Amino acid sequence: MKTKGLLLVVIISFLFFANSVQAQKGIRIGYIDMDYILENVAEYNEASADLEKKVQKWKVEIEAELKNIEEMRKDLNNERVLLTKELIEEREEDIFFKEKEILEYQQKRFGPNGDLFIQKRRLVQPVQDQVFIAVQEIAKNKKYDFIFDKSADIVMLYSADRYDISDQVLLRLNRASKRKQLTTKKEKKSLERAEKRNVEQEKEVSDRERAVQQNLTERERLLEERKAERDSIRAAKKKEFEERRARLLELQKRKKDSINTLKEQKEKLKEDGTSSDSNKINENEKPNN
Repeated sequence: MKTKGLLLVVIISFLFFANSVQAQKGIRIGYIDMDYILENVAEYNEASADLEKKVQKWKVEIEAELKNIEEMRKDLNNERVLLTKELIEEREEDIFFKEKEILEYQQKRFGPNGDLFIQKRRLVQPVQDQVFIAVQEIAKNKKYDFIFDKSADIVMLYSADRYDISDQVLLRLNRASKRKQLTTKKEKKSLERAEKRNVEQEKEVSDRERAVQQNLTERERLLEERKAERDSIRAAKKKEFEERRARLLELQKRKKDSINTLKEQKEKLKEDGTSSDSNKINENEKPNN
């Protein structure tokens, strides 16, 4: 906040200074509204609609998983009195892992460095680069000294419409879009001649785009490495949990088998004892010859 406030003071001071010397040096200042430009770029709106569909799909998936976890928790609470301590701990651990997985999925999709953030940046970046090129051309052709972005962090306390060049930028973007659709050799040659005049400027923009892409690729690589590390840790914990669960089930089975064996032995001893008593009675009841 302090940095933005300081920047605002500097810009306001600069504008006052520019107004005082404008008559002498003829300084020209303009601005664009990036939000307005994005709203009027068809390709951006189509891509935004596709991204919104993905976002809704992710939300539905998350809601379904959360509902499933809530059902698991309700079932455990209802059955708690019927379960052994080991089974309760096992069910609670299952719920814990499910919750952890859905939280990680939420971060993957909607976190600060999640898919939504990355895809929005990828969506906006090409348009921003085109706007950057168009602004450079307009500033050069119409002798602007400074051009600001009204929708950026720098706050404009007042902006007169006559200094807004957003429509001029949109006009150039539309022309550039139409150029891509040219098919005749004559039109292509005409376009090549026009583009040669801006070789230097395009090289600068191209270098900037490569730098941006390299930064983006490096960041994606780091994200993939972090994800692989998290997946490895999660897999190890899950394996440990499965092994512990298998040991608990085996222990319970052994206990159950031991109890059943003891019961069978008792029943057998009881039957043997009953049979022996019956034989003695029969012998006593025999008449003496």
